[in-house]
Amino acid sequence: MSENHHDAYQNMTEKQKNRTIWSVITASSLGTLIEWYDFYIFGSLAVVLSTKFFPADNPTAAFLSTLATFAAGFVVRPFGALFFGRLGDLIGRKYTFLVTLLIMGFSTFLIGCIPSYETIGFMAPVLVLILRLLQGLALGGEYGGAATYVAEYAQPHRRGYWTSWIQTTATAGLFISLIIILITKSTLSAEDFDNWGWRVPFWISILMVGVSYIIRKNMKESPLFAKAKSEGKTSKNPLKESFGNKFNFKFVLLALFGAAMGQGVIWYTGQFYAMSFLQKVMNIESAQVDKLMAIALLMGTPFFVFFGWLSDKVGRKAIMMTGMLVAILAYRPIYDKMFNSIDLKSKTVAKNGLVEKRTAKIHDKIATDSLITFHKELTYTDGTLMKKDSIVHWSPAGPVMKDGKAEEPKVTQSVKINTDTNMLLIFLVFIQVIFVTMVYGPIAAFLVEMFPVRIRYTSMSLPYHIGNGVFGGLLPAVATYLVTTGKEAGHATWYLEGLWYPIGVASVCLLIGLFYLKNKNNNIHD
Repeated sequence: MSENHHDAYQNMTEKQKNRTIWSVITASSLGTLIEWYDFYIFGSLAVVLSTKFFPADNPTAAFLSTLATFAAGFVVRPFGALFFGRLGDLIGRKYTFLVTLLIMGFSTFLIGCIPSYETIGFMAPVLVLILRLLQGLALGGEYGGAATYVAEYAQPHRRGYWTSWIQTTATAGLFISLIIILITKSTLSAEDFDNWGWRVPFWISILMVGVSYIIRKNMKESPLFAKAKSEGKTSKNPLKESFGNKFNFKFVLLALFGAAMGQGVIWYTGQFYAMSFLQKVMNIESAQVDKLMAIALLMGTPFFVFFGWLSDKVGRKAIMMTGMLVAILAYRPIYDKMFNSIDLKSKTVAKNGLVEKRTAKIHDKIATDSLITFHKELTYTDGTLMKKDSIVHWSPAGPVMKDGKAEEPKVTQSVKINTDTNMLLIFLVFIQVIFVTMVYGPIAAFLVEMFPVRIRYTSMSLPYHIGNGVFGGLLPAVATYLVTTGKEAGHATWYLEGLWYPIGVASVCLLIGLFYLKNKNNNIHD
């Protein structure tokens, strides 16, 4: 039956093949998009989740812990690549990423069901971590399967174009996660969203997974794998052939250090770090950040397909290396411009633009302790609005003391930017998304073409997920740590310190790629 399927595919006209591959892309992309949505919901809600699943007495530590848990899902992805990649090369692409879809969907749904830290204590972050690891394992098997599946249906001379549609799903997943969050926030009051509404985006995913499962279940196996299986040419031990063979392992390392790790850090800088920087370093209101990120991502997404198409014409290497070089040179000027776009010291406070008030609330758990909130609002002449809350614990005897000193107030600050600044930041994030599309648009075709059909799923998945999962996934936590350390050390440009990580990794990757990657696309493994 598999051989008949392959023969039928070979005999199709170009028009029929295009129609077939569009159905393949639709089925593959929908499932992959949903998995990315599930994976990114956690990152998109990191600021809120840090207050739900971790101790609230140290907000910075809680946020870093949330980012570390977020990163854990990335770090485990290579193990998912090995496990599911092996299955994909043994039994087929289709059935393997059906399993990954279900694991991801149920893990995401269950994260939305976990009680808060206040309710179950340290079991909350433990359960979140376990489910986050399951998400990472599932995603480790999903992407390689989808990219391989589409590539094996595509005509070799159009492989960059067709696989680039799969590349759009990661950004589309982040975009949809932001839209779902915005809709949920606008539907509920701020208090309801904080209490339980943040769980809704996690719960919604189970419906999307169900639809995707039904669509994927009716897909056929890829023609190249079906042919290899019917001829008895599939691998008996994909892991050994991929990594035990010195010749093939050399290409695995080249794929990782010459392309995937640079692509990984550029991708996460342009999407996740940009969002984290706007929220945590620049203190812009999260709703505004979500909107401007969504607009920038929507504007940038078509360029994945453009650069995928272009890579069929001029080669994958030229586009990916150019993207890395431009990003390395542009990151510091771009982020410096972003940060200084809301320099409050240079702005003028409007007439009657200062509002100050004080409120008191009895502590929920300590009857003799009150929470005093000093609220300050500043409206500037250009329309910018700054809100600042300083919360202190107050007992009948006065301020609550800690180590003989009055306890430091808990300070939260948010800035609502004006229209001009909003447009500028959309443009600056959009530029970063263009860098992402240059390195990410062609890379699925590039990785698929490096390895033979019999071990392709396993061999391409590992370098991709180490590059993205380890080097890219660690970026938000590492960059946040570098910024925090730089600020505490009093560096003048402390807000740019986090960029040294992506710049350093991308620079190493650029040098290796320039010297060791081939200039021409490789179709010999088909």
